[in-house]
Amino acid sequence: MPLPTGDIVGLMVDNLNKRGSVFPLSARKSTRWAKGLGIPRGGETVLYTGAMYQLLPYIVSMVRLLERVEDTFLARYVFLGRFANRFINLSGLAARPSRADVEKYDRMLQNVAGLLQQAGVQFGYLYEDDLYAGALAYDMGVDATLQAHARRVQATLRKHGVRKVITLDPHTTNMLRSVYPTVLEGFDVEVSSYLEVLAEADAEPLRRVAEDVVIHDSCVYARCEGVIDQPRRLLERAGYLLLEPRESRNLTYCCGGPIEALFPKKSHDIGVARVEQLKGTGGKQATTMCPICLASLDKAAGGSLPMEDISVYLRRAYCPVSATLPDIPESQEMVAAGPLRGL
Repeated sequence: MPLPTGDIVGLMVDNLNKRGSVFPLSARKSTRWAKGLGIPRGGETVLYTGAMYQLLPYIVSMVRLLERVEDTFLARYVFLGRFANRFINLSGLAARPSRADVEKYDRMLQNVAGLLQQAGVQFGYLYEDDLYAGALAYDMGVDATLQAHARRVQATLRKHGVRKVITLDPHTTNMLRSVYPTVLEGFDVEVSSYLEVLAEADAEPLRRVAEDVVIHDSCVYARCEGVIDQPRRLLERAGYLLLEPRESRNLTYCCGGPIEALFPKKSHDIGVARVEQLKGTGGKQATTMCPICLASLDKAAGGSLPMEDISVYLRRAYCPVSATLPDIPESQEMVAAGPLRGL
């Protein structure tokens, strides 16, 4: 029996309405990546993560569970999970990623902060008020829920006096830059991807990395936000030789990730097809610029094509070798109490 998409979407929407997040994550987990980086709280310009990178290890863990349920008799009982979730945060009980996976994605956030600091960009961080932007509610057409959540985000930004946000992923960029102005009155916050900010700042590499790398474009960046040339400029300036798959730039092929929670097997098939296109360039390593793309394609590749976030490649060239990253605090169990932030 296929997964009941209505119950799964309903569970996530219930979470967004009840707990301020479709996948509740404690503020401690969401912000621990910034410990020891000296990023000031708030300010007119802030680095806005939307918790996307922080959430991916937990989402991947949850999808593994859904894959075991898909096409089995257990799928018919998912509605019971939605009912129980109204009283207790089931996602906190079901998602158990490894510490290595959590640290991997937290390091990507530290990479971005380090790149911006090295380029001389001044920015703050909202810590526990760094709210998810609501991409899933938008994609699923849950308009009333999206608008209510967008108002919460708008009120939070106004409370902190934020005038400009620097985003890390394509989905948060798209929501704040292109969607919010259509659903909110007076939303006038300036929104830029950190890749755009680094390219505009003419960030100079400290060393050149003479390696080939296959580039995978994010559908949302390329088709909706015009973020195509900036990542290429940064990589090429650092010495990387870029290899382009057959379908790239604004004709890029999907990674399969956006439907993973609803159709795990179909999502995996799409990811495998994209990996074959990337491998068809003859490249031995690839880069993504979206955490969803990274998780989906890395899983589809199964180790046959090493895959890294673009921040990993950029840090090698633009940050000092001696610049060590602070230790990430030990993982804490997901909790339903306290401030909840998430996807």
